[in-house]
Amino acid sequence: MIVLRNINKSFRVAKRQSGLGNAVKALFSREHEQIHALQDVCFTITEGEMVGYIGPNGAGKSTTIKILCGILTPDNGFCEVNGLVPWKQRLQHVSDIGVVFGQRSQLWWDVPVIDSFELIRDIYKVEAATYKRNLDEMVTLLDLSEIIKTPTRNLSLGQRMRCELVASLLHNPKILFLDEPTIGLDAVSKIAVRGFIRKLNAEHKTTIILTTHDMLDIEAITERILLIGKGRILLDGSMAELQKRFSGERKLIVDYNGNAPVLSSGMTLVEQKEGRITVAFDPGALPVSEAIINISKQVEVNDLSVSGTSAEQMVAALYEEHNI
Repeated sequence: MIVLRNINKSFRVAKRQSGLGNAVKALFSREHEQIHALQDVCFTITEGEMVGYIGPNGAGKSTTIKILCGILTPDNGFCEVNGLVPWKQRLQHVSDIGVVFGQRSQLWWDVPVIDSFELIRDIYKVEAATYKRNLDEMVTLLDLSEIIKTPTRNLSLGQRMRCELVASLLHNPKILFLDEPTIGLDAVSKIAVRGFIRKLNAEHKTTIILTTHDMLDIEAITERILLIGKGRILLDGSMAELQKRFSGERKLIVDYNGNAPVLSSGMTLVEQKEGRITVAFDPGALPVSEAIINISKQVEVNDLSVSGTSAEQMVAALYEEHNI
């Protein structure tokens, strides 16, 4: 489906110091710096996969997505998407992909959203029956029946992003590229978008490539993680493998009545308030069931929860490990 081998991309960036004198000097002589956005990037994605492409700002995520979409041409290397070279066979390539850039819009600002959808239908030459079926299904799933009658400029960010998803999927693409699709969305909109993406993959086997800084998106949507830093792929593994790798510590939070319990060997006190205690422990040395039994024997338990390492903590640990 998607194959990248030894992809490199550099940008020549002009630089100058601040001040009027330096601005005038830059008119005649400019200093430039070569930025290596991608360095020997290699990976393969098969049909129907949901992949989280993560990394800090400036790591090369958006550059990779733009190469895969055919917007940018790499300096060298091999790239093939659905048997096509994106930047050489653009017209044929774009008919099989959908793209959502969280900070860019493909909807026309001053007309009702439905007019934008109809124009996109004509651009992609979508058959009338296919267009109606896809539109009706997505409008229902994303609750857009009234919204599509409104000009884009009058929509909230969450409403617009849901419409952007529809616009990217009207032509039944095989691959969907999502670059920060939930940026700035409220909790309700994020849940709706995540659920829609999972349903899309389950029913249509659409391949999803997601770049985001919201690790809850990664946890909720993706099954595989690609970590990029300083233009290089640093990690390629499943979400389950990542969770197993960082599952060394668990936290047990207990709401109770009575005096504070005495912690057994292997438990570390994290926080204690009146009627609530938070302890940390290694499930390899102290099973979760034993930790719960130890405390429940001493106090009347009103509520309890057990949590592992969050996605944010796992990714932060990866960044620290790879010094990015």
